[in-house]
Amino acid sequence: MPIPIVAIVGRTNVGKSTLFNRLVGHQLAVVDDFPGVTRDRLYAEVGIGARIAILVDTGGLVGAESDELITQVSDQAVAALEEADVLVMLVDGLEGVTALDHDVADVVRRTGKPILLAANKLENTTENLEDFYELRLGRPHRISAHTSYGLRGLAEEIEERLPEPGERIDRPTGEIAVALVGRPNVGKSAIINAMLGEDRVIVSDMPGTTRDAVDIAVEYEDRPFRLIDTAGLRRKSRRAVGTEYYSSLRTVRALHRADVGVLVLDASEGLLRQDERIAGEIEGAGRGIVIAANKWDLIQDAMPAPEDATPGQARRAERTRRSDFERILRHRMPFLDYAPLHFTSALTGEGLAEVLEATAEVAGQFNRRIDTPAVNRVIQDALMKHQPPVRGSRALKVYYVAQIGTRPPAFVLKVNDPRLCHFSYERYLRNRLREEFGLYGVPIRMELEARRRGERA
Repeated sequence: MPIPIVAIVGRTNVGKSTLFNRLVGHQLAVVDDFPGVTRDRLYAEVGIGARIAILVDTGGLVGAESDELITQVSDQAVAALEEADVLVMLVDGLEGVTALDHDVADVVRRTGKPILLAANKLENTTENLEDFYELRLGRPHRISAHTSYGLRGLAEEIEERLPEPGERIDRPTGEIAVALVGRPNVGKSAIINAMLGEDRVIVSDMPGTTRDAVDIAVEYEDRPFRLIDTAGLRRKSRRAVGTEYYSSLRTVRALHRADVGVLVLDASEGLLRQDERIAGEIEGAGRGIVIAANKWDLIQDAMPAPEDATPGQARRAERTRRSDFERILRHRMPFLDYAPLHFTSALTGEGLAEVLEATAEVAGQFNRRIDTPAVNRVIQDALMKHQPPVRGSRALKVYYVAQIGTRPPAFVLKVNDPRLCHFSYERYLRNRLREEFGLYGVPIRMELEARRRGERA
């Protein structure tokens, strides 16, 4: 069952972004008193009770129709309704029912999806909510997104309305799910076609051909892979049409059911800010990562070796080009310094076998579990070689380390005081685990917890 989506909808300026921020736990959406501030969709993975869901903040479905941009935002909100599993319609509890609320209610009722009605801004009032029954959306929840009043009850009912997880997709033993992710027109579909040796995915020079995620089963050296082709992720400012937003949500869903995300870059265009943002999407989803610098044949054609160059000189020139590209990449994306890089050409087939081999290796690390004594040995050795910085008269002490999860590997460190660990020292410990156990290509999650009295030392 794909990760469910919960969309917050309503007319402009009822507090959708404030509710989104409160449920996510930190401020992601712009919050302002001016109507129509949210110009684009925002989404985040959140825990709702015992479930995980993608929470979506939408712009107003209706209102300010004379504003062309607002009309586009409305198109995106309607697209979010099509993709969502549960809808939370927000109204202004102080202002009461308006004609625009009735318009929104008519739209959301037609979806036939589970709907919760929440009356916002009611933290210090006993305002009568009987009028909101006119919307025919059931009992309204009395909440305040600003103070969190009533949000626990709302979250509990959202959890009840989420679709049942159902049976997991029946995948062959050892199958590796690989999502190819990148900007439009970087060659994701062409790479899959080249790997298959046949045109199983539509390839076009027009950006945005692939609207939905497409799964294709393939075997390489007797190992099963599930290749997931995705719609190209565009800059947020370019997601002005509902179908673009619809596709970006499906790409996020595709990442959540993959073991490894292959970040496909167009080497001939160099690195763009959008490439960095998409890399962050993969890392944020906690997937393994392999980087494919595609269309490398165009670089080779544009910078050929001199005609009188010896084979050795030509190889050295090629190594220099690759080294320069990697140096720039690592500088622009230091948070992916652990991700393997391969140079590929969907046209010639160069590097594609290496990408599949790399994804298999990364998937192994993604699911890896390490013996507790070995983890403790590495961390204690790291503490001795590079002692934690002293804050005042106190220094960090690590009493015990244990792996608490896989997909990706996650560790908990029992310490005297988590506040004593600077982020740079935490990064040092994470890198020592990576180096010692070969955890390349996967993010490492690390939690520091204060040791409770009576816990083992």
